Amino acid sequence: MSEIPERPTGKQLVALKNQVVQGFNESNWRELGVLTEMLDVVSGHSRLLQSLSWGDEDYEGHALQMLKDMIDARPENYALMLDYISRNCPDGGEFISSFDDGARRIVFSPSVFSVPSQTPDPNLISVMMPFTPELSPVYDTIKAAAEALGFHCLRADDIWNESTVIQDVFSLIFRSYIVICDFSGRNPNVFYEAGIAHTLGKHVVPITQSAGDIPFDLRHHRYAPYLNNNEGRAQLQGELSRRLENLSLKR
Repeated sequence: MSEIPERPTGKQLVALKNQVVQGFNESNWRELGVLTEMLDVVSGHSRLLQSLSWGDEDYEGHALQMLKDMIDARPENYALMLDYISRNCPDGGEFISSFDDGARRIVFSPSVFSVPSQTPDPNLISVMMPFTPELSPVYDTIKAAAEALGFHCLRADDIWNESTVIQDVFSLIFRSYIVICDFSGRNPNVFYEAGIAHTLGKHVVPITQSAGDIPFDLRHHRYAPYLNNNEGRAQLQGELSRRLENLSLKR
């Protein structure tokens, strides 16, 4: 289970406010007040619901301050708010947030997947690779490199939460900080999963046993080649350790 950050960054809070302004009505505010145990604060606010009703210019400011007050009152309210706002603002879409690097954020509503209620975990690495016995030692090598740096490493067959595998895969990628993709054998599922990871703004680390297995559109990304033998896996572990250490400094 990934850890829920206690509070959003400034940019994430503004993104939440924008969704609320687009999609909330008075009933939504009261429901959120109940969930966060702040209904009295919402109902008793001198301007929040009134400015919403009248379409006043100061509504956005009151909405932003109320969201911040809810999180300040109880840090665990942030997770509740993320879930409620994403499910009740269809016009604004789901709030898809990777770790804040100052970049612009995309808001969209997936039609194939359900967005997990958990937020991304800065200590989670997911591995996208075919589930074949010959690649099990490679996965063990990746786990060793990750865990030596304090990361937790998973792939989809380590979990079983949903009725469909692809939903588990999407949820795992969504929660991950880094996604390692093994393109060996040109597995179409790995190509698909790499596309999801890039779209969600994850740090993607490609590895492969053959340079020719890297799709043309991804060859400008630096990949780690390896041989699936003891010496090759040892070299892969060293290369991954260096890359993951660099990325860990950005957490």
